[in-house]
Amino acid sequence: MDYPPGKAPLAILIMAVVSGVLLLVFPAPKREGNLQVWTFADSHFRAYQKVVPQFEERHPGVKVDLQYVHGRAVTSRLRSAFASDLPVPDLLETEISSAGTFFLGPLEDIGFVDLTEELHKQRPDGPPWIDRVVRSRFAPYTSRRIENGAPKDHIFGLPHDVHPVLLAYRRDVFQAHGIDPETLTTWDKFLSEGRTLMQTMNADLPPDQVDHYLIGLSDTDCGDLEVLLFQRDGGYFDADGTIRMDDDISVQTMCWYVPLVVGPERVGYPVGWNWELTAKAVEKDFLLCYLMPDWLSGFFQKSVRSGTGKLALMPLPAFTPGGRRTSTRGGTMMGFTKKSTQFDISWELALELYFSIDSRIEQFRETNILPPLREAWKHPALAEPNPYWSNQPLGQLYAAQADNTPPQYTSPYIQLAKGKLGEALCDCVDRYKKKGADGFEAYVRERLRQSADEIRGQMKLNPYQ
Repeated sequence: MDYPPGKAPLAILIMAVVSGVLLLVFPAPKREGNLQVWTFADSHFRAYQKVVPQFEERHPGVKVDLQYVHGRAVTSRLRSAFASDLPVPDLLETEISSAGTFFLGPLEDIGFVDLTEELHKQRPDGPPWIDRVVRSRFAPYTSRRIENGAPKDHIFGLPHDVHPVLLAYRRDVFQAHGIDPETLTTWDKFLSEGRTLMQTMNADLPPDQVDHYLIGLSDTDCGDLEVLLFQRDGGYFDADGTIRMDDDISVQTMCWYVPLVVGPERVGYPVGWNWELTAKAVEKDFLLCYLMPDWLSGFFQKSVRSGTGKLALMPLPAFTPGGRRTSTRGGTMMGFTKKSTQFDISWELALELYFSIDSRIEQFRETNILPPLREAWKHPALAEPNPYWSNQPLGQLYAAQADNTPPQYTSPYIQLAKGKLGEALCDCVDRYKKKGADGFEAYVRERLRQSADEIRGQMKLNPYQ
């Protein structure tokens, strides 16, 4: 049925109704202090609760209203608030895959404060923050614009983390089968040894039964795939915001990945986020290795107790000899809203939460999340043996790879791109399941081009792109 006033008014009406429903489901938190902070991560919330009282004590008259807000509410309500007179917090955290969606339109319409100049200022206690933090971590929170005929980067968020990825492996199983992880320096070597290990462990089972898989990899969710895509210097977009998810690196990565999760050479099985099942997978030796960003290692410690003393960490195998042996997954930024009139005190609080060594070491002990500030990596806490991870110095292992983490370039269309890559993965898995390697590369190239073209079509509708 047609809507008489036309499609545009109908779209506005639908948006108004949806926004109203969201505000009913996720009502705006009441302000209980004069400096309001939102975070979507429970682990961050608990860590910040320990920092805030000390900050308030040093700043008489300041009362921090720290709020734990659902991630969907942060993005949906904030987007509406930026475009209206609704109240907003002074500063807030948003997840890496949502951050770029706020950078649509002209610079003056972006609701976050441009931090570029502040980050490049020389500081009394040392170099500017831009030089003290892993540079690649600013990429997801940066919008590049052409100004006076040249590209210029605008940074709208502080990075909470680096999130290097290591490989977690069953140290006890590897030792029992004489596998030295020090020799598994490339994916070719890792997969060769791993397939032999799988054959040995499954030798007494019927041919169609597999009780032991080499590594946790998903055949439906693109999270594992993107870790490996980033490791190869691929990605969704380039630094200029141009879609690149159908380039040669993406095609070759998909062609390499899919046979790992489906077909006769399969070595991967999805881990999922059910911690009870993950604990059983470790207990029963069902999965022997995992892609392990620092934050996930903390969840394993708390939720997968069956791995205590059995799991250990090593750098990711490289795709080529001497190549990058890490990647990155996930991330969080702290943004400052333009509507706030308290930037100076908000900036001080953000520095306390993000770049204070004492604060970040306390957070590291709680979450295993490596601080993005290089100065913090020298702290003795990072060298402490971790009993869960076979008494390895977990912090040092992650810090050793942190400067090698690849950038994650963003775009206002980043969420759409992630969804389209996930769809392409499912289709490629289905195609390989039915027809195998015959014509597979050509199919992958066309399927990724189709996904990328859909995003290009959306981007053409943006007059500011």
